[in-house]
Amino acid sequence: MKSRVYIESTIFSYLAARPSRDPIIKAHQVITRQWWDTQRKYFKFVISEQVLREIEAGDRAAARRRIELTVGMPVLDVNDEVMALARRLVLKRIVPATFMGDATHIAAATVYGAAYLVTWNCRHIANAELRTAIDRLCRNGGYSPCIICTPEELIVDE
Repeated sequence: MKSRVYIESTIFSYLAARPSRDPIIKAHQVITRQWWDTQRKYFKFVISEQVLREIEAGDRAAARRRIELTVGMPVLDVNDEVMALARRLVLKRIVPATFMGDATHIAAATVYGAAYLVTWNCRHIANAELRTAIDRLCRNGGYSPCIICTPEELIVDE
């Protein structure tokens, strides 16, 4: 059985964007494209309503490219249970209140039992400093926390 992987909106942004001039962003784009092309077959990718809200914003052409990448992926509801966990992440100051969307990604992946949450958001989501607090809060709420990582950390050798 394939592991469920929650794909956060930054992944679609890197996949759909024009090549960046910034060397770090450009490297992330290349890594993301290689990961997407080689690793998709090993996992069951899912997104949430929060992902859709985020990738639909901005330039219409870019939004269309991002949305096309999600075709066929199950969309997880951002329900009361997800929002309750997201609010706890904010109340405990693990995620800043101004970044409720980031807390919602963590909560959706956790509530729906994703094995992994893949993101390039290393400030509020894939942040090693926050990891213990996120895991503890999830476990205290009766959830099994997902592994939060970047694409370059989730590799199945072929």
